[in-house]
Amino acid sequence: MLNLEFLFPGKTREVYLAEGVDDFRKRLARYAEVEIKTLKDVRPAGKPDGQIKKEEGEAILARLNPKALVIALDPGGRTLSSEELAGQIGTWEAGGRHHLTFLVGGALGLSPEVLARADFRLSLSRLTFTHEMARLILLEQIYRAFNIRAGTGYHK
Repeated sequence: MLNLEFLFPGKTREVYLAEGVDDFRKRLARYAEVEIKTLKDVRPAGKPDGQIKKEEGEAILARLNPKALVIALDPGGRTLSSEELAGQIGTWEAGGRHHLTFLVGGALGLSPEVLARADFRLSLSRLTFTHEMARLILLEQIYRAFNIRAGTGYHK
């Protein structure tokens, strides 16, 4: 069984988004082991954006399982259809990659060091979403991918 890990800097503050993330976490549990890890927020307190990204990046890198396949959300990453994402997850699993870690950066995105560590960079869309919305969209799309793989009626 696949192990899906999600690393998010800071809590999902919007209640409706947090409830949605939790709903899809529960739904995904039918298909995989699912763990959402919330990292401590980096407090801006007058810090420049580059310093905030660097500190968030260091916290993310410190929490990565060295055996995990790391998928980073990045606007410059590959944009896949839902079917292509389902196929990509199947390819990773068939290749013996059973621990997948998905990274969503904070409001400023992921640091260059985190992006360099990623095994795969995924773009959800050419549109811009808040990092909290990206969390929900990511979990829903992964749930959709598992349903495509299972042949259920969820994906139409």
